[in-house]
Amino acid sequence: MERPKKKLCIVFAGGGTGGHIYPGIAVADEIKILSEKYGVEAAVHWIGNAQGMDASVVENCLESRGGSIAAFHGIPCGKLRRYVSLQNLTDAFKILAGVVRSFFLLKKLRPDLLFSKGGFVSVPPCAAARLLRIPYITHECDCTPGLATRLNSSGASRIFISYEETKSCFSRKMQEKCVVTGNPVRPVFYTDCSEKGRAFLGTGLHREKPVLLVVGGSMGSLQINSLIVENLEQLKKSFAVVHQTGSRFAAEHPELLEAADEDYRPYAFLHDEMPAVLQVCDIVVSRAGANFLWECAVCAKPMILIPLCGQGTRGDQVDNAAYFAERGAALVLHEDGSMKEQLFAALEKMKDSCTRKSFAENCMRICGGKRPSETIASLMLGEISHDVSCH
Repeated sequence: MERPKKKLCIVFAGGGTGGHIYPGIAVADEIKILSEKYGVEAAVHWIGNAQGMDASVVENCLESRGGSIAAFHGIPCGKLRRYVSLQNLTDAFKILAGVVRSFFLLKKLRPDLLFSKGGFVSVPPCAAARLLRIPYITHECDCTPGLATRLNSSGASRIFISYEETKSCFSRKMQEKCVVTGNPVRPVFYTDCSEKGRAFLGTGLHREKPVLLVVGGSMGSLQINSLIVENLEQLKKSFAVVHQTGSRFAAEHPELLEAADEDYRPYAFLHDEMPAVLQVCDIVVSRAGANFLWECAVCAKPMILIPLCGQGTRGDQVDNAAYFAERGAALVLHEDGSMKEQLFAALEKMKDSCTRKSFAENCMRICGGKRPSETIASLMLGEISHDVSCH
């Protein structure tokens, strides 16, 4: 007689940007795989921002569509700012409303564990979990912890971090909770889908030139987009350029689609296609968001990084970019009047195939041949089920 599967409920909390959502989805996918392997039945629910991109991204991964998420639950959400703003007052009420909504959601779901993937939307569910004495784990993608992680970590049973160096950002007491897991990346990035990438880009793309992939994040970067468009003709002399512009920039510049040819492929957004496209490119120009850095590193792609800095950011991308640059996996451009010159100087280095190979090998050293999403999923299941071993 077949032994009945142990039923588990796990709630994920996080969102606001793709960098807080996609790594969580990667862990949820691994939980689904490990659940079948270890004979448990785990239902994953997601708490995210009721407005913004959270719902649309997560709902694409619902079990009804073949994904690993049982349901998405939207909550009111306020932003956590480090600077003085009148919006801090109104957002305080949104955060409080988010705590109340999360409290009743968690009371109804009674999860075995809550997993915080970070971002301001994760704070209310973690606060509600503490009130209900539901254990929770928080994960930090960046080299330096954000405000949400700092707030959540005091009540967390464990703090998962991507880098050993991140431990020094916490107190000695908090360091005892820290576990270095790496940054979770969707399983598809570990499979060879390069043929799919070549088919997607089309036979018309110039194959004798190195393929340069330009990505400004899920929302698009005006700075990076402008830099590429203004120098496109010069770039096309040496590279076949694949350009994710972001939806807003694409809508404001419809002429880009008309400029598509064998040396230039513009796209508003790459989601399902990104793993395949990333695998067939030779060089990546992008911001330094933690999630995309690890996706590039897993695919062993040399990077030219333009980290977001200045007012409105805590400098996390600058820290992330410095980490990869110090380990020979990326070149970093600095925001000043010489951006064009810096870009072409970096690209001149990357034209050399031996240089690209060296950067690719250093990317692989950072990843260490491990799958962080699998590690995290196994640790989570081990935390809540006596039938699952931590590997």
